[in-house]
Amino acid sequence: MRIVTKGRNTYTGFAAGVALLAAFTLWTALVQCVDVQMVGQNGTGIGFATFNTWFHDLTGVHMWIYTATDWLGLVPIAVCLGFGALGAVQLVKRRSLLRVDADLLLLGAYYIAVILCYLLFEAVPVNYRPIPIDGIMEASYPSSTTLLVLSVMPTLKFQVDRRAKSPYARTATTALVAAFSALMVLGRLVSGVHWATDIVGAVLLAAGLFMAYKAAVALADRKRADARMEV
Repeated sequence: MRIVTKGRNTYTGFAAGVALLAAFTLWTALVQCVDVQMVGQNGTGIGFATFNTWFHDLTGVHMWIYTATDWLGLVPIAVCLGFGALGAVQLVKRRSLLRVDADLLLLGAYYIAVILCYLLFEAVPVNYRPIPIDGIMEASYPSSTTLLVLSVMPTLKFQVDRRAKSPYARTATTALVAAFSALMVLGRLVSGVHWATDIVGAVLLAAGLFMAYKAAVALADRKRADARMEV
């Protein structure tokens, strides 16, 4: 019965991930066709223009927040490197890639998927930032920093919940991840270097990818449990 329940949770997780990714796809399409006005840099088109320009005028531009959140973006990168190091240590000790924990192998694949999404939208810009950065028009959708933070920081909580024995460590990690993620998303939203719809797109994409990763780990756990029962 327990395995059936896990199976249901796995399928529910995959369904949630697919639904969120579908919502991101729909949102991306809407951004390109709803209330598009040539109010971006050099007359480029911006979807949901009335709302986006209103919100941008409301918050203004705060480059110090942009700079601070850019530097704080090193935190999720450090998290990625930390899990990469953990996987490398297991690989050396166990002398086989197949013996590395499945959730870490899936985590590596997940991080690669996040990077590919970033590269895709850099290569095919949906829109550009409200202002030039160092005199350069940069792609703005989805917010890359928001995508990075919301894709990586939840994996820190997820992995600590799986590996840490101390409930205090799990609670502290949860609080840290929640506070840091909220700070970064809010900072990016009010800094004025993105349109508000860029942030929404990043939230949907990150949530969809993360739910798919969690479901993949649950499926790997289920297969491992089934294998143990057969022995």
